[in-house]
Amino acid sequence: MAEAARVFSFIEDVDAEARDARDAALAEAKRIVEALLFASTEPLDESALAERLPEGADIGGTLAALRADYATRGVNLARAGAKWYFRTADDLGWLLRREEKPQRKLTRAAVETLAIVAYHQPVTRAEIEDIRGVAISRGTLDVLLETGWVRLRGRRKAPGRPVTYGTTEKFLVHFGLEQISDLPGLDELKGAGLFDGRLPQGFGVPKPDDSDSLAADEEPLDSGDAEDLPLLGLHEEDECTAADAQGREESPDMDSGD
Repeated sequence: MAEAARVFSFIEDVDAEARDARDAALAEAKRIVEALLFASTEPLDESALAERLPEGADIGGTLAALRADYATRGVNLARAGAKWYFRTADDLGWLLRREEKPQRKLTRAAVETLAIVAYHQPVTRAEIEDIRGVAISRGTLDVLLETGWVRLRGRRKAPGRPVTYGTTEKFLVHFGLEQISDLPGLDELKGAGLFDGRLPQGFGVPKPDDSDSLAADEEPLDSGDAEDLPLLGLHEEDECTAADAQGREESPDMDSGD
């Protein structure tokens, strides 16, 4: 019995040492990640954080533990896609709001266009117009590109090779989303009173997908597209003609109307 007790005691000591070693390794990994995120002005990719950790460190467990540590603090650890960053706790945002420079509000047209891009991406200008039932004024997509919430994705494998649009990491950060699939579905929108009971038969909300991988019907942008199309104007192949737009075009972006 005495021999067995010594064996069990030895095993417990070994287990305790192993736990202490794991706890120390986790604490050090958290300190490293915390320092990197605190010093960065932009969200950091999970793989980039993992590269800075000691060999064998569990980046997933480290981030989960650090997130739990900050869950009740004035700043929280947040995720946008595969990137992580610190942000002010939601209930304290009003303390840091700057009133001296009011943000420019998006028009109804821009908000509707942004919603279509978010849910239907990858989507072309012509497809946005078809969904909204009205031609997009020349500045609507320009504004969304300038905010950094919308990006050029690729070109559709179709006549004219129209540019496709999608949302960005900055869109996720601004709206507090970890991933694009966190956007509300139809049931949630109904519950929030944004849709009533008079929806068209078979109406549904598409499942959004902001994957960096091009879809089967997309091809890469041409070289120079990103530089040539920051302000769209009438440069896109899928820009509607004057005849198509007659009687359909929305009000200019600075107006409040649609």
